[in-house]
Order: sequence, then C-alpha cells, then structure tokens
Amino acid sequence: MSRPIGIDLFAGAGGLSLGFEQAGFDIVAAVEIDPIHAAAHAFNFPKCAIIPKSVAHLSGADIRAAAGIADERISVVFGGAPCQGFSLIGQRALEDPRNRLVRDFVRLVAELDADYFVFENVKGITVGRHVEFLKELIEAFQIHGYEVRLPWKVLNAANYGVPQSRERLILMGCKRGLSVPEYPAAICRPAGAPEDDSGLPEGPSCRDALGDLPDAERYKALLTTDSVKATWGEPSEYAKGLRGLKPSAEGYSQQRAWDSSKLTSSMRSDHTEISRHRFAETNGGDVEPISRFFRLPPGGVSNTLRAGTDSARGAFTSPRPIHYQYARCVTVREMARLHGFPDWFRFHQTKWHGARQIGNAVPPPLARAVATQIISAAGIKPVKPKGTIALGDTALLQLDMREASAHFSVEAPIGKRDRKAAPKPRQKDDRPGSLGM
Repeated sequence: MSRPIGIDLFAGAGGLSLGFEQAGFDIVAAVEIDPIHAAAHAFNFPKCAIIPKSVAHLSGADIRAAAGIADERISVVFGGAPCQGFSLIGQRALEDPRNRLVRDFVRLVAELDADYFVFENVKGITVGRHVEFLKELIEAFQIHGYEVRLPWKVLNAANYGVPQSRERLILMGCKRGLSVPEYPAAICRPAGAPEDDSGLPEGPSCRDALGDLPDAERYKALLTTDSVKATWGEPSEYAKGLRGLKPSAEGYSQQRAWDSSKLTSSMRSDHTEISRHRFAETNGGDVEPISRFFRLPPGGVSNTLRAGTDSARGAFTSPRPIHYQYARCVTVREMARLHGFPDWFRFHQTKWHGARQIGNAVPPPLARAVATQIISAAGIKPVKPKGTIALGDTALLQLDMREASAHFSVEAPIGKRDRKAAPKPRQKDDRPGSLGM
C-alpha cells in the first residue's frame, strides 16, 4: 500500500522530515542549500532525494524530476523559509527582496500542486509590524487557490512531549475544496509547570531526557571523535522511545538499522576549571552570569535551543546549556534528546555544526503532531513501511564545508569557518533583522 508523498523545503538536518515521516508520509525530496546540512539529511534519510540548491533556482518540475515522481500526487509541502518580516518604506513586505525565499515557498507549493502545505517560522512574525507580513503571506496562498486555517497559532513544543520550551508559528492550509486541517491539541503541560485547569499530564523533564545517557566525560576518545561504545543507564519512558525500546514511539516511520550500544554525536568540550567552577555554582533554571549559559533544571524543561551562526554572520557558537548534573555544557546528543530526536539520528560530528543543525530544526514530536492533523484532514489511513533500511555512510557526517560542497558538486554557499579564532557564544539569534529563533 502506497504512502502519501511529502516534500521538505529548507530541510536542514531533517526535524520536519522526521516528524512528517513518523506521521505516515514518505519524504521523497528535501531541498537544503547548506551542503553540511544536506549531508546530514542524506545520512538520516537515505531514500530521500536531497537537492543541495536554493529554492530560488528550482521549479516544481525540477523537484519532481529529482525525486523521480513524475506527475504523482503530492500530499504536502512543508518548510520554514527564513524571512525578515518587515517591509521597506512604501513597499509591501512580501515584495521586499529579503523575503524572496518566502515567495518562493508559496510559488513551489503551487507549482507542485500540493494538496496541503505547512509553513513554520519564529513566534516573532506574529507580533507588532511583522503581522502585516504574515497577512500578506496568507493572502498570497489564497491567491494561489489555498484555504488557510485561521486564526493562525503559535505552538510550544513543550505541550507536545518535548522537554524544551520552543514556540513556533505554524501556518497551514489546503487547496480549496479539501478539508482544512485543525491545529493539534496539546497533550501535556511543560515539566515543572504548576497544575492547571487543563487536566493535562506533566510532560518529560530534562532528567527524563538525559538521565540514562552515559557521561561523555568518562570517555577521553570523545575529545577527538563523536562516537564510542558506552554503558547506559536506566531509561525513563521518554528515553525508551528515543532509544528504540518502545516501537510505538517511532510512529509510522521506516525502521533504521543502527548500533544501539554506541553513544553518538557526543564530541565533548574540554572546559577550564574556572568555567567548571562557575557552572557548578549555578542553580538549575538560572543563567550563569559570565557565559550567559542557562543551567538545565532537572525537573523542568530546557530553554529554547538556538542555532549558532555561519561564517558569513560571524561564526558564533550555539549557546549550549549547562547539564543539570555535571559542570559542563551538554553534548550534541544531549541537545538532540532535549529536542525529541531518536538516538539513531545523527548530526555532523563537530559540536559547532551539530548544535547548529539541532538549533535550526523543528522538534520532531511537534512536527509529527502537526503532520498527523494533515493525515487526518486528508482522510488517509497511515501505514508503517515493512523492513529496515541502513543509514548512510558516516563519512557524510565528517565533511567540512569544502568537502561537502565537492561531494554535491556545488559551490560553498557559506564561508569556511576560521578555526584560528575561537568564536564567542551568544545567547540571542545573531541574524541581521532577525525575529529570533
């Protein structure tokens, strides 16, 4: 029995791709201009056609050809196009050249003749003068024959089983005449939040997410590599799902073959004793005053995990929070746990790129909740694929920008990081004109 087809624009490492796959879609194509991110997506989704180009240079026909789907019906197109969210003086916001990629998202939804679309973005696009941009975006979809679910909503991943407070605008709709999808109802309240009238159970906490993971500092090899054989602790119910010990946790996604005895994506930092002392003196839920790093509360949720910046914007490292138990920053794997990625899912081996990939991603459980509503609106009965597939070549996770660009036969879109200068961490998103992550 065939599964509905989905296409990911602005795919990154694949947070949305995974959530939509878990809901029952086959992700047949993913567009991602950054070769480092494209390589990670190719590793985790070996059956998906990765297109390492800008959407600005692609047509719907190009994407169909790359995916090998000819004129097959496309059920959903989804993605989070970067936008500035404000207009030039006397000019409509959507006509601002800086918002070209958002226009291309709308164009490709129409060219691909998708039944449904999901557009995600930062919460900031819904407030102040940015609302005018959002209104224009909705109008653009309507002009192309799509009905948009209104009013729009900002969803917090912490209400969908993720131990992290992360709010994202979700805008979705369908061709006129189809059933308009509803927003998913919250399934839990954030861990550590007081009981309220909702009657929702408490979601997973930072301790639930990280408690069974081996301490990376026990393994000297993780100073130079990101993977070792390790001894694991007792997992929480949340961690069982990410370790593959609860089959239901993966939903309708394709099973991957992987070595569950390995601790992966865990290259560690070698902090100074001064830093360790400051980290140790910081209480859970507080911000360490010098580094401005947040210390995870064991019974609560993480702050929003943010992406660092690429070299074109200063190469600032993602501000990874401090572990609730250890006087160190969390590893990329620990960030992945706080984001809802399963342990088989891997990222670039460096802390810089790996943390950037997670910080840019939509938490898969939130994506899955939204995608499930698309499945429901379309009247599709999801089916799970049979068999197991192998992940890609781990060499894909070790490429630098030059090597990744050569692998995909493209020019590097982002300047190579200057490793001689240690980048300064920043707590806020550093993009010019950004609305924040």
